[in-house]
Amino acid sequence: MLRFLLRRFFLALGTLLVLSVLVYFMVDLALDPLADLRQSTSPNKADLVARRVALLKLDEPWWVRYFDWLGGFVRGDLGMAWRTQQTVASQLQGAVTTSISLVLSATVLALMLGIMIGIVSALRQYTGFDYSITLVSFVLYSLPVFWVAVLLKQFMAIGMNDFLDNPTLNVPVTAVISAVFGLFWAGALGGSPRRKILVFAAATLITGGTWAFIVFSGWLDAPRLGFFGVGIIGFAFAVIITMAFAGLNNKRALYSALTTAAVGLGVYYGLQWLWFYVPADFWQIVLLLVSAIAVAMLIGWLWGGPDRGVSMRGAVIVALIMSVMTFIDRVLQVYPEYYHSSVIRGRPIATIGAQTPNLNADFWMANLDRFTHLLLPTVALVLISFAGYTRYQRGSMLEVLSQEYIRTARAKGLSERVVIVRHALRNALMPLASIIPVDLVAVIGGAVITETIFGWSGMGKLFIDSMQNSEIDPVMAYVMITGALAMTANLLADLLYAVLDPRIRVNA
Repeated sequence: MLRFLLRRFFLALGTLLVLSVLVYFMVDLALDPLADLRQSTSPNKADLVARRVALLKLDEPWWVRYFDWLGGFVRGDLGMAWRTQQTVASQLQGAVTTSISLVLSATVLALMLGIMIGIVSALRQYTGFDYSITLVSFVLYSLPVFWVAVLLKQFMAIGMNDFLDNPTLNVPVTAVISAVFGLFWAGALGGSPRRKILVFAAATLITGGTWAFIVFSGWLDAPRLGFFGVGIIGFAFAVIITMAFAGLNNKRALYSALTTAAVGLGVYYGLQWLWFYVPADFWQIVLLLVSAIAVAMLIGWLWGGPDRGVSMRGAVIVALIMSVMTFIDRVLQVYPEYYHSSVIRGRPIATIGAQTPNLNADFWMANLDRFTHLLLPTVALVLISFAGYTRYQRGSMLEVLSQEYIRTARAKGLSERVVIVRHALRNALMPLASIIPVDLVAVIGGAVITETIFGWSGMGKLFIDSMQNSEIDPVMAYVMITGALAMTANLLADLLYAVLDPRIRVNA
């Protein structure tokens, strides 16, 4: 393993060195830092040109300037954006943070939804549900992201802000949306025609009733989950996760998940007092999350069972869900103050920028403001990315289900849950192991179109602006960072293959 990692490391260094030479040459050939001065009518034009040539060392050959840049890069000096006189390091710090917050949430959500729906679509092959998901996936995959973003601004931002100002129940729209949810769950759960009808009716009534309650109860004026909401979600997921990964017959796995939910509910109540007296910050939240995972692992280990790993894994997932729900509930508690603030003025769904200027916000309101700005670009990216992940996962799962070892597992009398979760799912994730690490490079590389439309100053916009301003140092820093991440992603893909398939070993 060590020899493999060292070989890949030195190969990556060599590749980056060649990449830097080629990119520097091409960028130097393409950019013209004197373009604006060539068209200048200033009487001291020659003096201005001479100063810029001296500043950027344009009188020297490109390879001399390249080695000057490379020496600074090796020492940790990424250079200067000469037009704004900002260091590239300071520009990258803000751009990387913006791109991570913008793209990471969308990538994670699209990945989770794509994998789950892709698996269900494969299990319901050639049914109405499968055809519907295939149609929706192809439609979403073909939509240009800039067009989706404009529609979201019009209907999800402006329309939603108007609705929040005067919430009313639109009966026809509610009926159609409820019926769509009913059809989705009836197709996803499958079964006999009678079962599908019952599921459709139940899902439709629950969806419509929940939305009617939200509108008429005034929940939209002061939204929150509360003690009972967090508890219901936690215990429901404890049962669902146990049923999916261990089976309800595994009582110890079920009890470990339920115990974790109960402990999380008790901690929820205590955290309300903690955050009332102690101001929260990022590192406090991280410490609490790590503590929750550690406690969940301990609970799963103590309950044990025939496979302690299953109990611990289920408990950790429940702990993560409870932690997220508790955090969301606390953020929602500041919504009334945020909604009625003089800066927001009753228009909480933002259409541009990463944050609201001049907002006097504490930790919780700042996170709520960040969420309202993330909502539209996240939805736009999820709609596009989700379609691809769904198609990949469906095709991979269908291929695995046709293998002989799956038929052997079924012939041995194993339950369908064990066949899918223990035997098929792990191997069906293999193709995504090549795609996911590369897609995560986009977290740093940035989403140029999305960032431009929604006014986010991320890595993609930094690259475009640097090219337009003929600033070679930021462009080179961008190329080197994304190149290094791409090689790291390929290495992670190789390692993921070994984790998912025990037959694969990295070359030692």
